[in-house]
Parts: sequence; C-alpha cells; structure tokens
Amino acid sequence: MTTVPLQRPNTNPQSVSRPFVADDYEKWYTEPYSNNRMVMSLKSGIDKEIAWALDRLSRLSNNDRFVLTEIPGLTESLFEWPVWYVSGGAEEINQRAALFALDAFWERRQRHALESIFVLRNAAMNEKNTRMLASHPRTRPMILFALHRLHPNTDATAEFIQSVIDMFLPMAEELLLPHPTMLPLLSNPIPPLEHFTLSSKNRNIIISSFATLTLLLSNPGNVAHLKPDSEALEGAIQYLPLLQDKPLVEACLNYLYAHLAHPPMTKAFLLHPRMAATLKLLVSVLLSEQVEENVSVDISGPIHTAPSVIVKTRNHDITKEELDSLLTMIEPQRCYQWMKYMFVPNPSGEITQVDLWNMYKDLFTQYAERCPPLAASDVIKNMSAVFPQAQAMVLPGPPQRFVVCGIERRKDEVASDRFRCHWNHSQCISPEFNSTGELYEHILAFHVNTEAGSSLSCSWATCQHEPMPKAVIRGHILTHLPIVQPPARHPSQSETITLPSQNYPHPVAEPTKRPPAPARSVLTYPQPVVDPPSSALTALLCIRVLFRAAFASSDTAPRADEDHFGFPGVIEESEDDGEEERNTGTDAEREGERRGRKAFIGIRHMLEGVRIKDDTLMSWIDEMIDAGIMGTT
Repeated sequence: MTTVPLQRPNTNPQSVSRPFVADDYEKWYTEPYSNNRMVMSLKSGIDKEIAWALDRLSRLSNNDRFVLTEIPGLTESLFEWPVWYVSGGAEEINQRAALFALDAFWERRQRHALESIFVLRNAAMNEKNTRMLASHPRTRPMILFALHRLHPNTDATAEFIQSVIDMFLPMAEELLLPHPTMLPLLSNPIPPLEHFTLSSKNRNIIISSFATLTLLLSNPGNVAHLKPDSEALEGAIQYLPLLQDKPLVEACLNYLYAHLAHPPMTKAFLLHPRMAATLKLLVSVLLSEQVEENVSVDISGPIHTAPSVIVKTRNHDITKEELDSLLTMIEPQRCYQWMKYMFVPNPSGEITQVDLWNMYKDLFTQYAERCPPLAASDVIKNMSAVFPQAQAMVLPGPPQRFVVCGIERRKDEVASDRFRCHWNHSQCISPEFNSTGELYEHILAFHVNTEAGSSLSCSWATCQHEPMPKAVIRGHILTHLPIVQPPARHPSQSETITLPSQNYPHPVAEPTKRPPAPARSVLTYPQPVVDPPSSALTALLCIRVLFRAAFASSDTAPRADEDHFGFPGVIEESEDDGEEERNTGTDAEREGERRGRKAFIGIRHMLEGVRIKDDTLMSWIDEMIDAGIMGTT
C-alpha cells in the first residue's frame, strides 16, 4: 500500500529552497530533501514504488526547470537500472526472450531501465543537467558500455540505445578525445556510432548517430579520428538519394560536410569510387529544394492600341425612372432631388443662372397641375442648399454674366455610334439615340412604314439581303441593332484593339481586312523565389569544398583569402607561383584532382539548372559551370 509521508517541518528557512517544478499536485515530492519521496521509492526495491516514481519523473523531466542536483540522491538512483541493463541485464533478458515471452519479473526490470534512461535523456536537454552529467563518474562508462555491448536487435534495446545517444548528443560538442592510438577501443564512442549509421535498421538511431558524430568530429581536437573509409561516410552516401526523408538527408549532409571540411579527407574523397555519384546527389539536393516561379518579359517592340469601343461623354438628361420619382415629390424637395440628378460639384465649373432656370422650367412647367414650379430666384437659391460650395455670382463684363459657380452638368459616357441609325446605307442624318428601343422605333416610323409596297429591301449599312415582306423585315432589322445589355467581356479578352502601326486609322469600314498587328515576343524564364534551406546550403558547401580540392592546381581554382572566408575568391598569382604549385603534390593527389575535374565536367549540365536567389551563392555555381566548360575545351 502506498503511503504519503508527512511534510518535513521547516526548521531553517534559509536552508530550504522553494520548489523548482510546478506540477499542480503532490509538489512535496519534488522538494530538495534527502528523504524525498521519489528518491526513497527508487531505492526501495519495490516494483510498484519504482514504477510510480519513474512515471512521475518521466513527466517532470520534460521541463526546463527540472534540475537533477536540486534533489539529493536522485541522479545516483536513476543510474542504477541503466547500469544494470548495460552490465548484463540486456543480455539476460534477450536470452530469456529468445524462446518465450518475458515473465512479469524481467519485464518490470526492463521497463525500469528504459524509463530511467529516458528520464536522464530528458534531463540532459537542460544545460545545467548536461554539465553535471558530463562530469558524473557513471555517465561515460554507461554510455560506452551501451554503445559497444548492446545491439539494436530488439525494440527494447533499440529504444535504450536511442535514449543513450540522445543523452550523449548535448555533451558531444565539447568532448575532446585522445588520439586513436592512445585510446582503447572500448573507450572510444566513435566506432560504434559509425557502425550504427551503416548497419542499423532503426531510422531514429541512424539520425541521432549522424548528429552525434557531426558534433564530435566538428571539434578540431578530434580530427585525428576521421578516416577516409569510415562506415559513417558510406552510410551518408547510401542515404543521400532518399530526398523525401528530409531529416535523414540533412543529418547525412551535416556529417558529410564535417568529414570534408578536413583537407586530407577531401583529397582522399576525390579518389573514392563513389565520388562522382555523390556529386550528382549533392546537386540533386540543390535542385529538389529550389522553389521557382516563371517570370515573363515582353521583349517585343512598342504596341499601338486603340479602344475597342469609342466612348464619348454627354450631358446627363433626366431618365424616365428619375422623372417618375420626381413627380411624386413636392417642392422644394423635388427641386433638391432634381439638382442632385443633374449636377455635380466642381470648383472650376459654372452654369449661367438663365440656363439653370430654363432647364428647371422646361421640365416642370408641363406638370404645374400636380405641383406648381418654384420661382427663378428660389431655384437659384436652392443650388447653395444642395451644393454648399456653389455660389451665385455676377461676373464683370462687358457684358456682365450672372452665373452659379462651383457646379457643372453631370456627364454620361456612351459608346459612340452605338445607337446611330445606319439606314439608307449609313446616310441617315438623324442624331444618335439613347437606346436600342428608340433606334428601332425611329427605323419603323421613318424608314419602313413610309415605304410603299408589300416588300422592302434592307438598306442597313452594307446589308445585301434580298427583298422581304414588311412583317418579316421588322424582325430582320433587330439583327442589326445593338443588344440592350452587351454580354460580359471574357477575362482573357482585351479591352483594346492592337493596330498594325502607330498612325493606322481606326475605326475603319472593313475591320476584317485590317493587316494583323506584329506578333508579340514574350521571354519566359524561371526565377528563384526564396533562399535555399539549410540542407541545400550544406550540400552547396560540400560541392564547393570538393570543387576547391579538385581544381587546387588549376588557374581557376578558388583561393582562401580574408575577403572570402575560405571560399569563392579567385586570387591573382604570378606564373612562377602557379607553375610551382602545379608541380607539387603526390601522384595520388594529382590523380584525385583529375578525377574531381572530370566529375565536375560531368555535372555541368545539372549545375546549369541550379538557380539561387542570393547573388554570392549563385556566383559559386556560375564559377563551377565556367570551370566545367573550360575543362571540356
């Protein structure tokens, strides 16, 4: 039965720090006493108590404020089960599980080991815990035993190794290893990690192993552990084609760059049998990560256009709908609304007072029985009430002009000749009408009904239709008239007409015979949208390092200088210096350079498809393409 101990009285407030983890309930389990409930449960040997404490710690450890040193004895208690597991517990469990399922006794112990290392792994993500665990006497032996003795052939063992590598990862960057000749094999974590990268079937172990090796070998003090035939190098090359698995590919690229950053390893890699294939894979990473958009540039000459519909403006006239609404009003509201229909404010506009009064009188005198019109002075005065900026003025002459300033007639835009009569082969002198209906009534009244005989010929513009009865010609006329509401223009249809030349007449009588306009020339090319991600940049660095090594003795080789941080600058050198450098190097190095140059010539066509937004990085690609072109000549 689980009992809850009483809280220890605080006899010395200065010696007791406040609880460091907020866990909503049972906070006293995390208080820094030597008889802490969780520590005592871990040491009790009672499986139920141990399982309870580890379950609590698994949740508590996922917290930035979880510090192992705050609870005395907790770190030692957490190491008990992982040390037992790597010292023989895992082997015993695997032997018992070879034929039969594990009984509850061994299954509980395996679970205790997995949960304990999981808590340590979570704790190691905190910088304070990392420093403490790195200096703890049981950390390094436990990690080395796990890496060298355990094999991820079962799910439980793979989970344990995964937690061990994740725990080791934050410590790897500052770990300085002795020279391989001075370091016993079982004390070196690099060989088993390299073995996991190539032989393990667990993806998470592979990624964690690559990440740990990258940190270890990025330390300049550990470069002696680099080998040209490393298993990790083979594994990185093997997994590079898996471009869809971005975390795995990124881990491989980071390790590959850490390997190639050491010049002797770069020269040795030029002789690697899979060097050319690796270069192609690295360029494939660049191509797979670039995001492009197509940009179109019109490179044709000037284009001369004219509007498809010639529009003109005219003074607004009261429509039937507006008139009907005005006749329902009384003065002065009718006058106010009429002015809003007929005029708009314009600081530079003006209208004579006589014209204003005549427009009002001519419209409303005929409806005097319904509502008597206003006097001229009232109409002029109302203009300032509707348009505050309008002002009646007398302009000096001679002759004097009585005007209203600050307003102008409202304008309507209409298509020119849209409602013009083209009867008598476009010789009708009637003015343009306001609508299709007015135009149709005009044709019937003045052209069709006035003609004698039962049959008539259509004389609309260029129509050549044979004579037809009057009853039929009425319907035929409608085929010539514009529709009341034009159809909606398709989004792809231009609102202008392209002309053959600048001064070509428009409109013309026969537009179908107009010469076609010059064809437009549009240049379309892809353009990068964003900068490449970190994985692509790492791949580019690897390519750049290999390029530098392959063309080390070439006149076009990039040299390291203070302005180019070790990469792309080309530095001028004298002929004597260049000749001396080309004559140096062993036969193997010269053979490696030859193979490297050949490989870059082979990927030149792939590099031509790489586009990077950053100009400096793109200049690296251009330089490698130019070197490949020079190599073929």
